[in-house]
Amino acid sequence: MSTYSEEHIKYLKKQKTEKRIIFFFRLLIIICFLVAWELLSRLELINTFLSSSPTEVIETTYQLFQDKTLFTHIGVTLYEVLISFSVATIIGFVVAIILWSNKIIAKVIDPYITVLNSLPKVALGPLIIIWVGASANSIIFMALLISTFVTILTIYQGFAQTNQSYITLLKSFGANKRQIFIKAIFPSNIPTLISALKINISMSLIGLLPPVGENFII
Repeated sequence: MSTYSEEHIKYLKKQKTEKRIIFFFRLLIIICFLVAWELLSRLELINTFLSSSPTEVIETTYQLFQDKTLFTHIGVTLYEVLISFSVATIIGFVVAIILWSNKIIAKVIDPYITVLNSLPKVALGPLIIIWVGASANSIIFMALLISTFVTILTIYQGFAQTNQSYITLLKSFGANKRQIFIKAIFPSNIPTLISALKINISMSLIGLLPPVGENFII
């Protein structure tokens, strides 16, 4: 005999149905996008030299697999993304803590971080290749430029907007900044940190420089 009430069973069925509908439409959007992309390329309505097509992507992937270079390219890309993602996350977290703990430093540095974050860093790609060299270092450097400042701003804004009631309560018990951070700031901003990680990984992927590619071999 079921331990769930009839209303709860109906609710669970509704949730399952909703998940199936969401999955179906997500899959449908991808299929429609790929079909439209393929049709536009075959009808020559888009420049296939710039945008390629699904069939050409599959053929190229198969050729790379036959040449035994596919996993080399994947490995190099993962290496570049993970290094830039990890370094940007650590720098962003540490700088955000410093800005939160010292309001004077935050007021001095905040405008500069905002300006640096707004710079068109992708346009600096050719210069970065000249400065750092056409290697994985330039790719990692570009990814760091793109993701670090976004990570700092995202985490710092989360720290700064923490509910002041929590902080006031802890201060009334004589808590210092370290205790306030551990007991209130960090737990309250776990969703913010997860969002920052999501943004960071996408920014790291954007930072991969097509002119350099995977010519650098680990």
